[in-house]
Amino acid sequence: MNPISFANPAFFWLIIPWLGLITWYVLRRSSLHPTIRFSETGIFFNIKKPLKIKLRHLPFVLRMLVLSLMIIALARPQASDQWKTVNTEGIDIIMALDISGSMLAQDFQPDRLEASKTIASEFITGRPTDRIGLVVFSGESFTQCPLTTDHAVLLNLFRDIHSGMIEDGTAIGSGLANSVNRIKNSDAVSKVIILLTDGVNNTGSVAPITAAEIAQSFGIRVYTIGVGSEGMAPYPVSTPFGIRFQNMETQIDEEILKEIASMTGGQYFRATDNAKLKSIYQEIDQLEKSKISVQEHNKKEDLYFHLAFAAVAFLLLELLLRYLYFKPLP
Repeated sequence: MNPISFANPAFFWLIIPWLGLITWYVLRRSSLHPTIRFSETGIFFNIKKPLKIKLRHLPFVLRMLVLSLMIIALARPQASDQWKTVNTEGIDIIMALDISGSMLAQDFQPDRLEASKTIASEFITGRPTDRIGLVVFSGESFTQCPLTTDHAVLLNLFRDIHSGMIEDGTAIGSGLANSVNRIKNSDAVSKVIILLTDGVNNTGSVAPITAAEIAQSFGIRVYTIGVGSEGMAPYPVSTPFGIRFQNMETQIDEEILKEIASMTGGQYFRATDNAKLKSIYQEIDQLEKSKISVQEHNKKEDLYFHLAFAAVAFLLLELLLRYLYFKPLP
């Protein structure tokens, strides 16, 4: 049986006035019933007492029981599972997402960016115990959400991402360096960056390989994902008549992405459609399942709900008896 402890034991001092009420009741009942002397009492032995007389103290007993249950509930009893072994994920993940204009290409449904957001959101939902953060990059990079276990907030921020939030371009090095900066001081068992892009590094103040070397020095594993169909894809192009889509060749710097992954102990993946991108996230999810066992000391479970429920039930019973069964005559 699990040991019971009390979070607010000071409430047990209320037992003193509780005992005082019992004492007062006993003394009061004695004073209300004076004695009468009879020369012969045998005639009373055959008289049966009505049930009401036999149960006349029951409402008071129930009232005292209610008060005692309330005192114990206020003391907040808790059951403790001491040194309970718990499996947990010791992983921090930064998701670095390219939001450049080319991510609006429609070789994915509805486009590369929206497909990446949707599938990444499913990945986040499937890892409730991990801290996950979000970095976006285009011509420059910024942190959309630091590492957090509040995945509801993270998913809301994910939905707000759109191309054009920052200057256009593809600063892979800056995106990776910013991600490293966000996770490098983590004390997690495993530190991971998932970097997704559809282009070639063409701007930014940090070279991709330099950022990879920094990640390597901090023991950060980087999974890189190249997004885009093989050959031609419909890219958005600005014209005097608005945005038009034009078939252009998909250009992804796979050599750099492979080198980043290799240097940091990660892997490179190529996604050519929605289904392939989803399977990549599923594979990363399986690769990053390094569970650790920890001993959680003194995990407590509150028990006062049961006592409060019992107190309410006995109070209702006492009121029914007092005002219906033991109803005083008018």
